[in-house]
Amino acid sequence: MTKFKSDPIIDNMAILPSVEKQTKRELTTKQQSFLNHLVETQGDPKKAAELAGYSSHYHHVVKSLKHEILEITQEILANSAPKAAFKLVEILDSKRPIVQAGNKLAAAQTLLDRVGISKVDKLDINHKVGGGIFLMPDKAPIEIEGSYEDISD
Repeated sequence: MTKFKSDPIIDNMAILPSVEKQTKRELTTKQQSFLNHLVETQGDPKKAAELAGYSSHYHHVVKSLKHEILEITQEILANSAPKAAFKLVEILDSKRPIVQAGNKLAAAQTLLDRVGISKVDKLDINHKVGGGIFLMPDKAPIEIEGSYEDISD
């Protein structure tokens, strides 16, 4: 298997145009710059805010762009899903020991779970009944003959 070394910034930049088309509200130039820099800085909101020109705390920017940040996050995970799938296959097919294979396997499985590709749990229920259903006759009203006396204090 040929391994290609790629730059994560360039890989993640490729998703930005699709994110811009999906946003439902108009963003200011500064907000869009923040989102672009958030990808370039590989998710560092403090650096992204500085590069976008925000002078105050970046927390209010993150709060106001929460939905757009989540969309970018989902796009990044979706773009990384094939890499995770290939890593699972590589670990499976490897004839040599792989350094930290357990951690890589767990990370790949978690990423695939988050993008919606997970193992299928099947529940097989086999129940064998030995007898049939026994139907009871309708209940008939019970009539009691006699008298009764009302007891009150």
